[in-house]
Amino acid sequence: MYNAFFGFTQNPFNMSPDPSFLFRSAQHEEALANLIYGVQSRKGFIVLTGEVGTGKTTMLECLRDFLNAQQIAFASLFNSRLSVEQFFELLSYDLELRCDRHSKTEVLLSLNNMLLERASVGRTTVLIVDEAHNLDWDVLEEIRLLGNLENRRGKLLQIIIAGQPELDRKLEAPEFRQLKQRVALRCLLRGLDLPDSVAYMNSRMARAGLKDQTIFSGPLMEEIQFRSQGIPRLINAICDNLLLTCFAMETKVATMQMLDEISADLRLDYPADRPLENSPAYTEDLAQDSQIPYRID
Repeated sequence: MYNAFFGFTQNPFNMSPDPSFLFRSAQHEEALANLIYGVQSRKGFIVLTGEVGTGKTTMLECLRDFLNAQQIAFASLFNSRLSVEQFFELLSYDLELRCDRHSKTEVLLSLNNMLLERASVGRTTVLIVDEAHNLDWDVLEEIRLLGNLENRRGKLLQIIIAGQPELDRKLEAPEFRQLKQRVALRCLLRGLDLPDSVAYMNSRMARAGLKDQTIFSGPLMEEIQFRSQGIPRLINAICDNLLLTCFAMETKVATMQMLDEISADLRLDYPADRPLENSPAYTEDLAQDSQIPYRID
């Protein structure tokens, strides 16, 4: 709605996980490198965790792009509310196994044959499970058993399970100790710090066609980072609403008052007892700062 008003070629703060807008912070680079390394080295189990909105699904989308480019067969399960039967049925559909997809036995036999055939020509296969913190014990146990498929060169099936911090806590439970011991790599995503948050906002607007933006002042972006706790999804929601409010008010400069209203509408949960003097967005020269692009090198 506001793209033409600001000169954007596309929505800079779309909520969908778009790899083309990936902000390559150090932690995201490390996480993606670990995922790719784990697949290429046939490490078996890889765990990716992070708070809601920190970019786990975007990392998985980037991994999918890599797997497609390398012609590596993979299955992606993004609905973790599954029974064991549904899990094997979806697995067989994604990997296009030629078998009775309602029979666990036939799915396992067909899967094993496919993995052995691919391994014989030096290829691997990947299973990606998102929202894995919601998986029932019996489904997680089936996934663990799939990780036992291996030959002398490594695991035949590379399994990536991604989820919220509850997944880490689940793996610490005594009944999951066998799965925990099989995890070869762990990746953790946290909220962005202030420099990365500022760079994140600027980079998304630049990729959408607006370089050296002056819509958000430096102090305002610092306040956005504080209220969002550096969570990319929350930053997107706040910034999208700010741009929409600016468009509705026919101004190209966002203000603290707009942020206050949006924070209330989104019911943002952030520390309310922050000292006023520590909030740069409330300084007397805000009006002057709002005309200056903000950069942290």
